[in-house]
This record gives sequence, C-alpha cells and structure tokens, in this order.
Amino acid sequence: MSSSDIPLENHLRHTRYISELLDRKMTSSASTTKSLKHPFTRQVEEVKTPKSDINALILDYLTVAGYPNAAAKFSTEANLSPQQPSTDIHARQQIQTFIHKGEIESAIHALNDLNPSILDEDEPLHFALLRLQLVELIRKSRPGGDIGPALEFAQTQLGPKAPRTPQFLEDLEKTMSLLVFDHDNLDPSLAALLQPELRQEVADRVNKAIQQRSAAAIRHLVQMRAWSEEVVRKEGKKDLPARIDLGLDGDDSGGVENGHEPMITT
Repeated sequence: MSSSDIPLENHLRHTRYISELLDRKMTSSASTTKSLKHPFTRQVEEVKTPKSDINALILDYLTVAGYPNAAAKFSTEANLSPQQPSTDIHARQQIQTFIHKGEIESAIHALNDLNPSILDEDEPLHFALLRLQLVELIRKSRPGGDIGPALEFAQTQLGPKAPRTPQFLEDLEKTMSLLVFDHDNLDPSLAALLQPELRQEVADRVNKAIQQRSAAAIRHLVQMRAWSEEVVRKEGKKDLPARIDLGLDGDDSGGVENGHEPMITT
C-alpha cells in the first residue's frame, strides 16, 4: 500500500466504526428496560433511524470535509449515489492540491478567495503557510541557484511577523539555515522541513481551520435546539425529562437520565 492510500483507509476504517457504533447504540437503547425511562425518552427511542440514513450522514461528512476518495469508496460500499461536491468543496480540494504540490502562493490566494477572514484571524496558520512558501523558494534555489527571491521573501513577508512571537522567530531562523547547509547532509530536524510531511501538516491545519468555520453553523443549530427546549419548558405544555440525552457523549449505558455530562452549547 502506498503512503497516499493510508489516509483513505484510515477515513474508511473510522467511518465503518462510527456506523457500527451508532448501530450498536440504537440496539442497546432499544433493549434497555423501558420502565426506568421518562415517557419522552421512550418515545424518542421508538423512532428508528434506518442504517441507510446513517450511511448517508457519514457520506455527507466525507464529502463536505473534503475527502473525495474516501467518499467515493464509502458510497460504493454502502450502495449510495456519490454526492456532487459544491463550489466550496471544490475550492477546499484545490487548496489541498496546491499545498501538496508546493504551490503555496496559489493556495493562499485560493484560501483568501474562499474565506479571507481565516488568515486574518489565525496568524499562526498564516505564518505556517508563509514559512512553507519560504521552504519551497529555498528548495528551488538549491543547489547553485539564485537565493535572492528566498531572502527577499523572508525579509518582507516573515521578518515583520517573527519578532512578535518567539516561536515564529525560532521557526524562521531554523528555516533560513537551509540556505547555509548542504541539503544532502542536513541535521534530521532541518531535513524534515524538506519532507512531504511538512506540506501534509500545513494542509491538515488549513483544512481544520476551514472546517471550524463550517462547525459554526452546527453550533448554531445546537444552540437553537437548546433554545427551543427552554421555551417548551417555560410554557409547560410538554412533559420533558430533567435533561435530554442527545446521544453524543459516547455512553452506551442506554441514556439513563442525568448519567452524562451536559452538552456545551456556547
């Protein structure tokens, strides 16, 4: 198996585990003694979620999260029609492609086109991208090439940011060492800067930052659900349990009331 196949297999293994876990959780919930539960909880558990719906949810995650290969393979295994990626998902995939190819300037432009606030609000991520761009410039200048573009980029783009944060300064100094030493005989810590793993690390950070913006919509949905429950309790028109278990805590105890931590909705 090639190294490029490993992330795909990991995603598929995780999705299969989630699917099986949800299936077991529903079975466990159905077998719990009903007399110990609030009528509302029993009513909720009587609503059976088809396995096809769970698989569709997993496929949607893989598609939206930007894992097209895993989504395609999972859709085949689950006998589902592949989803068509939206414009935003295409943009995310393009950003990942740029980073893995070492075209960092193009990746930054594409990321700003997708959501300019990401780099404006996440200076460590912006610095990581600029540092990777410097690495790529140094890679192109050695051996025997013109190091001028790399020096100018370091001075104009990274130099003003580095003094503000000790870690930035350390990372910049370490990267600039690549201009001094022979790339065929580097210390392991310096050689790691030229390995594909650094591109992968930065690509993962970018993908996570984009996903966090998408997660804001999910948090809003959870907040709306909490608000709706509060309104119902105040009006007193429905008999609700003291706390409603959303089933997101990983507890297979059958959803016993007050047997879990409250969900954070802020």
